[in-house]
Amino acid sequence: MEEEKNLRQSLLKKRYYENCPGCKVDKAKELKTDVTIRNLFNIWMVVLCSSLPISSLFPYLYFMVQDFHIAKREEDISGYAGYVGSAFMLGRALTSILWGIVADRFGRKPIVMIGIVSVIIFNTLFGLSTSFWMAVIMRFLLGSLNGLLGPMKAYSSEIFREEHQALGLSTFSAAWGIGLIIGPALGGYLAQPVEKYPHLFPKDSFWDKFPYFLPSLTISVFAIAVLIACIWLPETLHNHPHTDESIDDAEALEIGSGGANKDKNIQKDENLFLNWPLMSSIIVYCIISLHDIAYQEVFSLWAVSPRRLGGLSFTTDNVGNVLAVTGVGLIIFQLAIYPSLERAFGPIRFARITGVLSIPLLQCYPFIATLSGITLYVVINVVSVLKNLLTVTIITGLFLLQNRAVEQYQRGAANGLSMTAMSVCKSIGPAAGGAILTWSQKRLDASYLPGTHMVFFLLNVVGGLGVLLMFTPFLSVKKKTPSEQLH
Repeated sequence: MEEEKNLRQSLLKKRYYENCPGCKVDKAKELKTDVTIRNLFNIWMVVLCSSLPISSLFPYLYFMVQDFHIAKREEDISGYAGYVGSAFMLGRALTSILWGIVADRFGRKPIVMIGIVSVIIFNTLFGLSTSFWMAVIMRFLLGSLNGLLGPMKAYSSEIFREEHQALGLSTFSAAWGIGLIIGPALGGYLAQPVEKYPHLFPKDSFWDKFPYFLPSLTISVFAIAVLIACIWLPETLHNHPHTDESIDDAEALEIGSGGANKDKNIQKDENLFLNWPLMSSIIVYCIISLHDIAYQEVFSLWAVSPRRLGGLSFTTDNVGNVLAVTGVGLIIFQLAIYPSLERAFGPIRFARITGVLSIPLLQCYPFIATLSGITLYVVINVVSVLKNLLTVTIITGLFLLQNRAVEQYQRGAANGLSMTAMSVCKSIGPAAGGAILTWSQKRLDASYLPGTHMVFFLLNVVGGLGVLLMFTPFLSVKKKTPSEQLH
């Protein structure tokens, strides 16, 4: 019995390879049980760098398209703006699986650095766009070459011990959500600087010729700093064969059969499309993402639309103020409150609750346009904070399911597949959101769901479908194997 006990302990002890970066990370996780601030900071900065350019254009896109003089009528501007917003997601949809496969082969870090370089180049060029088609092409190239989010999502779960993975992925989704909020805030504050800050940016200067360059330049400078910091980013991918060798042996000992190894090796060739826990979570994630990006586009366009069309007649500064407040609320919630609630309710139950609550909240938006003065600003800030908190909570829970549904050797490809499917949906979202907003603003006197009531109702239909699919039997959770339970 003593010999068997010693053999069991020997087999259960993880084997580390000296020159393997993934082994170094695993060894550090085994020796240190707390969460390092450095790892959280790395995730935060990289994801923020990638998400800032996605939505930073939304507050000024209406005016940018207007300056291109491509829309024949004022009501058509939102439609053209949607095409610019969709170009990024279309590019990312075409390449995300490829970037995920490359990340599984060569590591997370190289793909992260390539993605940051693409932000520096093409986000800067977008700010210098002089025509509608130049803007579309720059956004498409930015999306095609920015494949870091899938590998970074895998990295966020791999860099932490299992009990801290919720915090790692919560940080990822928080940074993602903050980027989608701070990005528009930056765009709102920094676009058209000659009009807003004439004492700093004189008329007929470079900034007058390119009124939307300053937000892009600011994000690109931030990306340069993140690129330099990524030189010291730890790599989590193992670069040696049979990384699960000791686990296989332990599982064989636990089951008492040499056939377990054979079954495990067969399982390593599992088709991701046949992994229902993964695929069901990806499908729900796609629907929620479609809803989210359409909401982000519609919110900014609706806020700056004139009152006579059902909007709020906000300036880009007003939109920036609302989104800045939302960003602060999201940071506090995701880092200080979400991990505790996730442990109490579980990621999926908590996501279901927040999904149901978001439906009546969103349908209140058209009525907000009837308010004015300080009441309007208070209400729109509170509602915006709540709406974004609820959405990010759902996405974080789905991130956890996706990363726990596969082993590390498939995690990059799985997240690449997730990003591809999500990007397809998000390429539809801005164009559809802009087109539906344009259509809704043309039917102000309709007998049912007049004006913007229609666009927010349709957003709720999409979001409600996503919430419905979060319940069983559709959404499936991967059960732990005997070796995973043992460890």
